[in-house]
Amino acid sequence: MSSLKSKRAIPENGKGFTSMDSTTAQRRLNSIHAHLVSVVDSAFSHSHLRSSPTAAEFLSEQNYSVVLPEKLQTGKWNVYRSARSPLKLVSRFPNHPDIGTLHDNFLLAVDFFGDNNYLGTRIRVDGTVGEYKWMTYREAATARTAIGCGLIHHGILKGSCIGLYFINRPEWIIVDHACSAYSLISVPLYDTLGPGAVKYIINHAELKAVFCVPQTLNPLLSILSEIPSVRLIVVVGGMENEVPSLPSSTGIQIVTYSRLLNQGRSYLQPFCQPKPDDIATICYTSGTTGTPKGVVLTHGNLIANAAGFSLAVKFNPRDVYISYLPLAHIFERFNQINLAHYGVAVGFYQGDNMRLMDDLAALRPTLFCSVPRLSNRSYAGILNAVKESGTLKERLFNAAYNSKKQAIMNGRSPSPIWDRFVFNKIKARLGGRVRFMASGASPLSPDVMDFLKICFGGHIIEGYGMTETSCVISCMDEGDILSGHVGSPNPACEIKLVDVPEMN
Repeated sequence: MSSLKSKRAIPENGKGFTSMDSTTAQRRLNSIHAHLVSVVDSAFSHSHLRSSPTAAEFLSEQNYSVVLPEKLQTGKWNVYRSARSPLKLVSRFPNHPDIGTLHDNFLLAVDFFGDNNYLGTRIRVDGTVGEYKWMTYREAATARTAIGCGLIHHGILKGSCIGLYFINRPEWIIVDHACSAYSLISVPLYDTLGPGAVKYIINHAELKAVFCVPQTLNPLLSILSEIPSVRLIVVVGGMENEVPSLPSSTGIQIVTYSRLLNQGRSYLQPFCQPKPDDIATICYTSGTTGTPKGVVLTHGNLIANAAGFSLAVKFNPRDVYISYLPLAHIFERFNQINLAHYGVAVGFYQGDNMRLMDDLAALRPTLFCSVPRLSNRSYAGILNAVKESGTLKERLFNAAYNSKKQAIMNGRSPSPIWDRFVFNKIKARLGGRVRFMASGASPLSPDVMDFLKICFGGHIIEGYGMTETSCVISCMDEGDILSGHVGSPNPACEIKLVDVPEMN
C-alpha cells in the first residue's frame, strides 16, 4: 500500500487528537498502531501495513481488522475495517477502477476473454444429457444484446423491472446481463418463500416482463388477472407450438426466448448504460415476519462488494465453476460477478441436486461453493463409507487424517503420500481438480471445516454475509488454519459489533 498521506493518518506519538484524552481513546489509538509499522529510512514519517504471513499471527496481533479512531454520531466506538484497507472503504477493483457497474464488468470480460468458454450446459435441445457444450464470452455478449433489444422492441422502457422465474441455466445469466446493459432491473422469483410469494413480488416490484420456463409458465397463467403490470412473458426452452396465445384484451404477449432473440437481432439498439448509483436488482428475502422483503441493490453496491472480496481471493481464466446454488439468492449472484471479472468458465448443473455428483464428474470444476447443509451431508457420507470399508482401510484413513491435520496446524506441508493413497479418491467426488472452496449461508461446524481442508486441500474459506450488504461482510483469509470463525471484514464494509442481550 502507498504511504499514508490522509487526514486519518495517526501521528507517530499518538497525539494530535486533543479531544480524545481518555484512556479509552488512547487504547483505541494503540490498537490502530498495532497494525502499522514505521519506515525509518525516510525523510518523512510514513506508515505501511505490516504483512501477516500466518493465521496465528493474524489472531495474536489482532490483525484481522482495525478499529476506527472516530466515534460514531451516536457517541459509540467499535467500528471495524479490514486491515487490508484501513484508511478507506474499497469501492472499485484496484486494477480496474473504471468498472463502476455490472455492465462495465461484463464489457471488460468480453474484451479480455471473448473467445474463452463462459456458459456451459449438458442439457440438449431434445432433453437428453451429454458432455458440456459451451458458449464463449463473446457469444454470450451477442445474445445479451439481442435479448435487451428484444425487450425494447416490446416497449420495455429503461428502469423497468424484469422477473426471472426459473432455476440456473445460461439464459438466466444472459438475461441478467441484458438488464444491466439496458438499464433494466432484474428481480429473481422463486416459490420457496411461499405459495403467494411470486404474485406478491410481481405486484410489489411492478414487473413489466417475466422470463420463465414451461414448468413455471402455468403458475403464471393462473394468476394473469392478478398481475396487471406484466406486459410480456418470455418462455425459455419452450417450443413455438407449445406456447399458448392470449387474447389481445389481456394486454400480455407470450413469446419464446428464441423468438425474442430473433426480434432483438432485427431491432439492434445502442446500450443504455447504467450509472453506479442506478438500481441493478431487487432481491426478495423472507424477512422474519410477514410478506417477502425487497432488498434494493445498486450497481455500485455489487461492484464494491466484489472488489473488496478480490483483495483476498482471486480467480483466473483457467478456472471452471459449477453453478447449482440458487441464482435467486445473493450468494450465487455475487459469485457470478466475480467469475465474469476473471473470465472463469461456468458450467450449470442439470437442475437436479440428486444428479449433482454426475455433473461434477463431467465438469471437473476448480472452484466449488457450497452451503453447510450439503457439506454436512458429504461429511457424514464419507465418514460412513470409511467405517464400512473395513478395519484396515479405516485405520489407514485415520492415520492419514491425523497426520495431515497435525501438519496443517503446525504450518507444514503435509506428506503427498496421504493424498496419493487416501484423499485423492475423496477429491474425485468433486471431479478431482477443486482448488478453492467457499461455504456460506449459515455457520459451518469447525469439525466439518477441518474435514474439508484435510480431505480436499486447496484454499477453503468460510464467510458471512447478507443480501442487504450485497453478500460478503467477512471471510477467512488464505493461509488461516483456524476454524470456527468467519474471518476478517470485507474491505468494502465497516462492521460494528453490539451486544444484544435478548439474543444471548
